Amino acid sequence: MHSRVESRRNAVWVFGDQHRGQALGCHGDPNLHTPNVDRLAAVGLDFPRAVAGFPLCCPFRGSLLTGRYPHHCIPGHEYPMPDGQQTIAHVFRENGYETAYFGKWHCDGWKERDGRAAMHTVPRARRGGFDLWLGYENNNSPWDSWIHGHGRDGKEHPHERLPTFETDALTDLLIEWIRDQARRQREGCGRPFFAVLSVQPPHNPCIAPTEWMGRHTPGELRLRPNVPNVASVEARARRELAGYYAQIENLDWNLGRIRDTLAAEGLLDDTHLIFFSDHGDMMGSHGHFRKTTPYAESIDIPLIIGGLRDLYDGRGGRAENVLVNHVDMAPTTLGLCGIRPPDWMEGTDYSSLRRGGEPPEIPDSAYLQCIIPTGHAESVNRPWRGLVTRDGWKYVCFERVPFLLFNLNEDPYEQVNLAHNNRYRTERRRLQERLAQWIADTGDRFDLPEEV
Repeated sequence: MHSRVESRRNAVWVFGDQHRGQALGCHGDPNLHTPNVDRLAAVGLDFPRAVAGFPLCCPFRGSLLTGRYPHHCIPGHEYPMPDGQQTIAHVFRENGYETAYFGKWHCDGWKERDGRAAMHTVPRARRGGFDLWLGYENNNSPWDSWIHGHGRDGKEHPHERLPTFETDALTDLLIEWIRDQARRQREGCGRPFFAVLSVQPPHNPCIAPTEWMGRHTPGELRLRPNVPNVASVEARARRELAGYYAQIENLDWNLGRIRDTLAAEGLLDDTHLIFFSDHGDMMGSHGHFRKTTPYAESIDIPLIIGGLRDLYDGRGGRAENVLVNHVDMAPTTLGLCGIRPPDWMEGTDYSSLRRGGEPPEIPDSAYLQCIIPTGHAESVNRPWRGLVTRDGWKYVCFERVPFLLFNLNEDPYEQVNLAHNNRYRTERRRLQERLAQWIADTGDRFDLPEEV
């Protein structure tokens, strides 16, 4: 039974697009200075093995908001969330919370071939049930970003161009909203709140304000060991990473602004501040760029639960062996606020690892999927399924054909593919049997290899 005090906690999600898990100072990236994320991790709970079960914007976001696997929600790029699908916002509102969403949505199924998604109007009924929703469907131009939506008064807001760099301008809107919530709470008419800040950077194009771009020189960057010694790949990786790191440091600065606002308004003791990403970016590793591949640079994401100053002393640190997946984010956030996740959410509630109490049953692995390939350049062009295990293995297959097998304990950069080496046949069979169980348990459909 949760106490009333616990049930009144606020929660704020802050996440960027294509921010891979290792690209943080606290995760050992030598090219980055991320003091605010690092501080959040130091006094919060860091999940260094969190994954994007489908490393692509639309499917991840559908699972993030609903706690349902992509084959039950959004199965591919530019596919819509099912009509009438409940989200985490509906559950928070049913429990007396004020809810707000700022930024990238990408759940309405608009196809870019039909016109620029930044100017598409997401219908009111398809905005996830948030009290306030100011966002856009999709946009790959952070200096020309437009938002529309509705305010908490229900009034529609037409398209409006953000005045500055997207991450800065959207953070300004969230900060203004937080201050208004604090005022309302002080006046006795406020409610606990759940807010989301979803920004496009560090998604390509890899550009940021001049102040941040000037901090990184391509030739001075230290590349990952799995970036091949191929001149064209290395040159592109260095060029894009310089801007990518600038975008991440700008996002880190804005996270600090949010935390400082919560502290100044007296809300930090009562607010869970949760930082993560929707998937990563290969940035030249294994010769690949962008997402939808099963490699770590695409799959691994940051996930840090902070806030509440450090009231949960002893319940922070690093959850080294917990493979939090996209379907786990909504139930875990509800659990942090003392709300029981609804039965239609398929993920695991890991909130007790931060709040204390009975620990959850932690799965032995996380399920990975690419259901409908995008067909885009830089993307794997066929469906795949896979899993990553707590004991340090990753196995991925195409339909009827093994694809990847890595022993992550001795090969963390995934440079030795064992999928077609019969010395590892026993391990391959074990992992495929577990993968088959994931497919059955989640109600998915996929033709696994017959002989492994």
